[in-house]
Amino acid sequence: MDAKIRVGNEIGNGDDVTVVARGLVKRYGDLVAVDGIDFQVRRGTCLGVLGPNGAGKTTTIEILEGLKTPDGGQVEVLGRSWSENRREIQERIGVQLQETEFQDKLTVLELLRMFRSFYREGSDIEEVVRTIGLLEKRRARVKTLSGGQKQRLAVGCALLSRPEILFLDEPTSGLDPQARRRLWEVIEAFKAGGGTVVLTSHHMEEAERLADDLIIIDHGRVIARGSPKAIIASLGAESVVRFSLAGADPRQLSDEELRTLEGVRSARYEGSEISLSVVRTQAAIAGLFKLIERRGLVLDDLHTHRPTLEDVFVSLTGKHLRDD
Repeated sequence: MDAKIRVGNEIGNGDDVTVVARGLVKRYGDLVAVDGIDFQVRRGTCLGVLGPNGAGKTTTIEILEGLKTPDGGQVEVLGRSWSENRREIQERIGVQLQETEFQDKLTVLELLRMFRSFYREGSDIEEVVRTIGLLEKRRARVKTLSGGQKQRLAVGCALLSRPEILFLDEPTSGLDPQARRRLWEVIEAFKAGGGTVVLTSHHMEEAERLADDLIIIDHGRVIARGSPKAIIASLGAESVVRFSLAGADPRQLSDEELRTLEGVRSARYEGSEISLSVVRTQAAIAGLFKLIERRGLVLDDLHTHRPTLEDVFVSLTGKHLRDD
C-alpha cells in the first residue's frame, strides 16, 4: 500500500490545538447523552475515544463533525465555530461514519470522483486509490467490494478533501485482522504527515497503537484521560491474575477474602472467572493457592498478564468494550 498522504495547506507545528470541546451537553428528552465533556486535540496526534455502547461517544463525535448541535457548551474546529464557519470547516475535515451507504452501481473511481466534486480543492483520486489499497479494484462496482474494501473506500472518501482533521467512527469495525492493519497504516501515514485524527474504536489494540491520547466516556462523562501508557499505569498493578474454580461458583471466594491476600489490590468477578489486580504477583499467587486449599476448592485455570487498556476499561466501567 502506498502510504504517502498529503494533508491540507495550513499545517503548523505539532503543538497547535485543532479541536476543542468545552462543556459539551446533548439531551434527548430526559436522557443526557453528553454531560459536560471537555477535551482538546493537538495537531499531528490521534485522540482515541472509548466507551461502552450508549456511553455518548458517537454523539460527541457527531457534534464535533457539525452533524449535531449541542444543547450546551462550545466546539472549535481549527479555531472556528460551526455556527459561523460551516463551509470553511467542511472543506478542511474528513469524516468517516459508522455506516456509509454508497451507490452500489458506481465503480470505485466514479464514486471517488463524485465525492471529490464536493470540494473546491483536494487530493488526486489515483493517489487516494493507491493510499487505501484499492488500485486493482478501481474499476470494480461498489457492490462487488468486500466489507473491508468498503470500509477502506469510506476512509478514501474522507481523504479526498486533503483534510487537516480526520474524524473516524469505528473505522475497522467488522474487519478481519489483515484489513484492520491495512487501515491502521493509512491512519498512521495521515498522522505522520501532520494530520489530526479523532477516533472511536471497539478494539483496544487499535486504541493503544494509534492514539497518542485517550478519553474514556461512560454515561456521557469523561471518566479517564491521558496517554494509553498513563491510563494503564493508573490501574496501579504489576500484573493481572485471572482464574476459575472447578465446578464451583467463583463467588464462593468473597471479595473481602481476596482483597486481604498479600499483594492483591482489587478483585473483580467476570462470569465464571475472577480477576485480581496485584502489585506483587508471586506473593498473591502463593496466597491464592493457600486460600483455595483451605476452602476445599479446586483451581480450574489460572493465568497472568501485564495490565492492559482492557483491564482498566473493565475496572472503570464494569463492562468489556464490546459489551452490549
